Amino acid sequence: MFAIDPADPTPIYAQLDRAIRAAIAAGRLKNGDKLPTVRQLAVDLRVNANTVAKVYTELERTGVLATQRGIGTFVRATPVTAPTTRRDRERDLRPFVERLLADASALGYSLSDVLQYLKALESRNAKERS
Repeated sequence: MFAIDPADPTPIYAQLDRAIRAAIAAGRLKNGDKLPTVRQLAVDLRVNANTVAKVYTELERTGVLATQRGIGTFVRATPVTAPTTRRDRERDLRPFVERLLADASALGYSLSDVLQYLKALESRNAKERS
């Protein structure tokens, strides 16, 4: 479901956080989808369960996930209030985009490569929704 690269200098928790958010953004995970348990995902990825728990907790705190005790962890059905002004949206997106571009650059990809990929992804998602 998610890929973690132990050779990547990015911390494992950051890779997992990014992978979950990317799966949601790409539509591979949809609102209400159930995620694997902390233990199951830790076993699948061969990482410490505390790392997975940390990511789930942080994503729950930011409103991306919702945990129902005894039932599981789910992609949040209704997003936490989205920023309404352009300034707020830019403030929220800036760190995300900076991380994305830094990670892409570290892997040898240019801004142009990233934009081309995002446009292709947007086109694919638009076709799937049609």
